[in-house]
Amino acid sequence: MTTQIAIFKGKEIRKTIYKNEWWFSVADVVEALTDSADVRQYIKRIRQRDSELNSYWGTICTPLEMTAKDGKKRKITSANTEGIFRIIQSIPSPKAEPFKRWLAKVGYERIKEIEDPELATKRTRVLYKLKGYSEDWIEKRMRGIAIREELTDEWHKRGAKEQRDYEILTAEISKATFGMTPSQYKKHKNLHRENLRDHMNDLELIFTMLGERATTEIHKTEDSKGLPKLKADAETGGDIAGGARKKLEKRLGKPISSKENYLKKPEDKKFLK
Repeated sequence: MTTQIAIFKGKEIRKTIYKNEWWFSVADVVEALTDSADVRQYIKRIRQRDSELNSYWGTICTPLEMTAKDGKKRKITSANTEGIFRIIQSIPSPKAEPFKRWLAKVGYERIKEIEDPELATKRTRVLYKLKGYSEDWIEKRMRGIAIREELTDEWHKRGAKEQRDYEILTAEISKATFGMTPSQYKKHKNLHRENLRDHMNDLELIFTMLGERATTEIHKTEDSKGLPKLKADAETGGDIAGGARKKLEKRLGKPISSKENYLKKPEDKKFLK
């Protein structure tokens, strides 16, 4: 389950796909509509004032794993579009109506993307372009997303069920490829909530793709089943990419893993001069 960030009037709203629809962080929505300094207490007061909402809270809301503000994965109280609309009814804020329209638009876009997945790809390309990424980088990033999705599909078919399984397998590839787990790599780049791959340069993306693609091919060729075998394959796939990385580093005389990120400068002005 991957956390994505939506923006409403400059406010970040975490969201993730669950049961084939968008689910949003309740705390982020309440903060965006109220500017409350203590969101937890505000939500508590909402539930105290609205007994009906409180009685259905466990039905409306579901704890889903998202990236917390400290960069770690945690269970975040979330609700789908219908649930968020119900919560908004209890928030006396002039921001509520524009937010409802925004939320309806986001939901509509998701429905269209289910009907035509190419729309999601186009939208992602546009977002990267607006953030300052070059066409060359975007092409690699989109290819990396496709390779990653194929790999996770194989993991699902071959025995990975829990989110923790995917994290373990991803960490194995990353350790063998770069000598760092994803969390260690984020610290290396001084990242927190940000998506690590959105802050990789060309070569980092290429070696990431090589490790994941090699792992996918090993799974298919050996018809791997069960987490222990998937984990062994992930380490092997990462070793292949890691070996190639070390050879290039030896030839170039410098490390591939960069501490640079795109927090202050867009990619097309930072890496590709």
